[in-house]
Amino acid sequence: MERFNGELRDREKVTRGLKKDNSPVLKGLQIFHNYVRPHMGLNGKTPADVAGIKVNGSDKWLTLIQNASHVPKVDTNKNEAHVP
Repeated sequence: MERFNGELRDREKVTRGLKKDNSPVLKGLQIFHNYVRPHMGLNGKTPADVAGIKVNGSDKWLTLIQNASHVPKVDTNKNEAHVP
């Protein structure tokens, strides 16, 4: 958490402060820190890797965006989400 706060502070200096508390920049930095950026303290793994969450693909950013934009189909007969 301390490392993430340092990264956030570094980014905030460059952007001359955040204008809104709910800026998408904050969520993007959090996703980058937890899913894309390897950490020396975790032997080159991401926090997601250590938690057992795998992001497959050569471009983790693209994979995360594709997964987030995927809308599961709903079978109206069963009222359950179906992921092909």
